[in-house]
Amino acid sequence: MKIALITNSRIPSLTANSIQAMKVAQALMQLGHDVRMFAPRETEPATHESLKTHYGLRLVPDVKLLLSIKGLKRLDFIVHAQHAARKFGAELIYTWLPQSAVIGLWTKYPVVLEMHADVTGLMGAWWLRQFWRAKGKKRMTVTTSALRIALERTTKLKFEDEAVVSAPNGVELERYESLPSPSEARRQLNLPQGLTIGFTGHIYPGRGADLLFELAKQMPHVNFLWVGGTPELVSFWKAKLEEARAANVTMTGFVEHSRIPLYQAAADVLLMPYSRTIEASSGQDIAEVINPMKMFEYMAAGRGIVCAEISVIREILNEDNAVFVESTGGRVAPSESRVAYRDHNIGEFENQRISNWKLAIEGLLANESRRLALGAQARKDVERFSWIKREERVLEGF
Repeated sequence: MKIALITNSRIPSLTANSIQAMKVAQALMQLGHDVRMFAPRETEPATHESLKTHYGLRLVPDVKLLLSIKGLKRLDFIVHAQHAARKFGAELIYTWLPQSAVIGLWTKYPVVLEMHADVTGLMGAWWLRQFWRAKGKKRMTVTTSALRIALERTTKLKFEDEAVVSAPNGVELERYESLPSPSEARRQLNLPQGLTIGFTGHIYPGRGADLLFELAKQMPHVNFLWVGGTPELVSFWKAKLEEARAANVTMTGFVEHSRIPLYQAAADVLLMPYSRTIEASSGQDIAEVINPMKMFEYMAAGRGIVCAEISVIREILNEDNAVFVESTGGRVAPSESRVAYRDHNIGEFENQRISNWKLAIEGLLANESRRLALGAQARKDVERFSWIKREERVLEGF
């Protein structure tokens, strides 16, 4: 089937939504579909090889960058993408944009709409209501059950069960086969030996940068491996660590996605230190509905996971494959806003939260058998969350 993927992600970029879109594209290609991706022309076009390396892909879709004027809020891009899909001869519109989904239905295309967060504003709700009111063959995917509830609440609609597919994010299991032991992975990466706490991902507000900083200071005999982050934020935190004389932290900055499994394998314990407010790259709070790709990667790595107690995370994780830490305080520390990073004030961070995390981590580090058991169960549980299996579910019977 010829599938037109219409995404508002910048390709290439470091955002999770662009990684997710490329993994979906690859999975559809692995299932034998003819895929072409349309994205806003907000970056320089990348070669197939650079996209392959950047996103850790085996198969790279044909990516067409189309005109997008910021002042028009990408409405021009949506129109251009629709014309490009028709020229491509698309048999299915697969999109992350409600506007593209609606226009696709209006022009008689079958449509799959992927939703990863609640819609915002009056127009966001309006477009999603039009999706459900429009006639035609359609399907909406949600990454969590909590997201469906949030979307129904926002739109004041009850969605048709047969047109909604629960499709959590996934992982490329092949990249996590035959991973080395933590000590061997550290040797290959030239990292310090010894018990290591790992974190991979971006440093948007609510992702736990302050917490990692405090834990590193209070646990000087444990190594911390921090993978990801923009150059600006990496420089900021490196300066803070030097000022605090915390010599037990390795910050890598951006690492190509193809190399992430080895870095995750280098950790004995992997952290998901979310706050009760979690900011996406768009600035939207997604704590109620989050379904992070890193969770599935952590599970595939087979390491002990310590995660913030957030109800939506329990749609995937449980006490058999992770350790949960109760969050205290209902907001992100002010230093975790993009501007206030420069005015970091440790005294504002909740001491009880730090203590809870420290106890949970130390307990897992001291109990190797439990660490291994949790990791093994997580690795077993993630088998049903491959990208290919996900896309098979999304298109089943469609």
